[in-house]
Amino acid sequence: MFDTLVAGVVHGNAYALLAVGITLIFGVTNVINFAHGAVFALGSILGWWLIAEQGFPLWLTIVSVVAITAVVGVLIDVLAVHPLRKAPAIAALLATVAAGLIIENLTQIVFGPDTRPFPQVLPTNNFQLGGVRFGTSDLVMFAITLAVMAGLAGFLRFSRYGLAIRATAQDPDAAAQMGIGVSRIQVLAFAIASGLGGLAGIFVGLYNSNISPTSGTLAGLTGFVAATIGGLGSIPGAVIGGFALGILEAFGIYVFGDGYRDLITFGVLVAFLVLRPGGLLAKAPAISAEPLTGTFLGVGRQLRVRWWHAVGAFAVAALIVPLVANNYAIVVGTQILAYAIIAVSMTLVAGSAGQLVIGQAGPIAIGAYTSAILTVNHDWPFLAAALAGGVLAAVISSILAAPLWNLNGHYVAIATLGIGIVIVAVIRNWESLTRGSYGIFGIPVPSILGHEFTENTEVFWLELVFLAITLAVVVGVQRSRLGTALRAVGADEVAARSSGIPVRDYKALAFAISALFSGIAGALLAHQYSYIDPTVFNLPMSLLIVTVLVLGGTGSPYGAVLGAAVLIGVPEALRLAPEARILLYGVVLLLIIRFRPQGVLVRSERVPVPA
Repeated sequence: MFDTLVAGVVHGNAYALLAVGITLIFGVTNVINFAHGAVFALGSILGWWLIAEQGFPLWLTIVSVVAITAVVGVLIDVLAVHPLRKAPAIAALLATVAAGLIIENLTQIVFGPDTRPFPQVLPTNNFQLGGVRFGTSDLVMFAITLAVMAGLAGFLRFSRYGLAIRATAQDPDAAAQMGIGVSRIQVLAFAIASGLGGLAGIFVGLYNSNISPTSGTLAGLTGFVAATIGGLGSIPGAVIGGFALGILEAFGIYVFGDGYRDLITFGVLVAFLVLRPGGLLAKAPAISAEPLTGTFLGVGRQLRVRWWHAVGAFAVAALIVPLVANNYAIVVGTQILAYAIIAVSMTLVAGSAGQLVIGQAGPIAIGAYTSAILTVNHDWPFLAAALAGGVLAAVISSILAAPLWNLNGHYVAIATLGIGIVIVAVIRNWESLTRGSYGIFGIPVPSILGHEFTENTEVFWLELVFLAITLAVVVGVQRSRLGTALRAVGADEVAARSSGIPVRDYKALAFAISALFSGIAGALLAHQYSYIDPTVFNLPMSLLIVTVLVLGGTGSPYGAVLGAAVLIGVPEALRLAPEARILLYGVVLLLIIRFRPQGVLVRSERVPVPA
């Protein structure tokens, strides 16, 4: 057991560095930096390259990596966060998501996507204590962490810039009135935090002996969990949260196995956000609602699409596309339609109710696995299995998300991300039902009333019908009294609550409808692929759907269809590699948030300035 404790402390060491960076940025800017994990991965790759390829000593590698990643942090602030300083935090959160995608995939393009061994620059097994062996590398990492934490604490307590950081974190408006350059302080916070993230990347490489450019997303999310445990905005809390999570994770893996790591980590995240969102050492976040529509555009109006426009577009798609497209293009078209179904349903949550959700891969996975299991193992007909998948996705997602609606703003978005990861982790570990990491093979093609949709064109027509039904339901809801109530919630929660609208219930209902159609779309994807495994339903899938939604306009169902066609069809048409494709998603998301935040099918309306 002592060796488990040692492993937990070592991992907690890296988590603490990540958590301190995340909480420092949050305290100063009120932004959750989703690019922090990509900076961590960049630090680990740079550490490998400088030591293994350039022959740098460890101390010079540490100095170089910290300096380079600090500069990257400055670029994140200047290019992604600072231009959105007047927008609520959810806009900058999405901008950091885009920045993270760009950094991580540029790293893969430059250095390659392969996992590689980290050079053993220090002994890793030359000491023994109580039957547990550890090395000089562990002691050096721990000593550097203590020195960095002590130095950071002294800097924040006694230095001029440290006091300015604390003042800005407490009240940026008051700090600006006292002559503090808030913008410069925010740049400094990003530089310090990113330097710590790069340092953590080196430490993890030293301990694990292997590094990968794709490890950043999970590491960044783990750092956020540690910061949440300690209390976002509290640096001592981040340190405590990092070591606590490392130890909890180590003992959980010891008892249940490594396959339960995500379940433990993100289960803790959801639990803290629901039960103690302020964490161990910080106060509960007292923030108002941050509707996504209001985040991007104070005043806007959807371009009107009449019913006969939609009918004409569907007729063209059904008749013309199969005539002019080859077999590969038809397959891509079915992918577009499935993602369009998901994005269209999410307009009720993000556009009408004004609440962003990020973990949509969870209900998609439930629908896909439910339909696959029912058709493969129990010989259910396709249509019944797909509908069952949608219903089960709505029920399970609603039950898991029920406590979240007491939270506000971007905390709900982060919690839904945790729930999505937890759902996929349960699927991965429930091997007796889902076959675990091996996945489910031989998923039959769709079949209705004895007719099997074996041709890709037939599958395209089938999914086109499902999309038409989804659009009819969502547009009908938007134009109903329910839609009016949802828009009131999204426009101003306080006013809606004062008018007697049960805000929590309406958000939950919009989320349930979205999960229903996401589960059905997951079933369609499963029968299209004929094979699924847990790796299909990952964070990039959720982020792609968010990007599709934002491109089309968060409240525009027809814009969601256009967004899916552009973001899935164009990369496929250009035959882009996966790395370049995700890089394109990141660039598009960043540009949309910066220059066209209302989406392509929403007309911007400026509020007249009084004379």
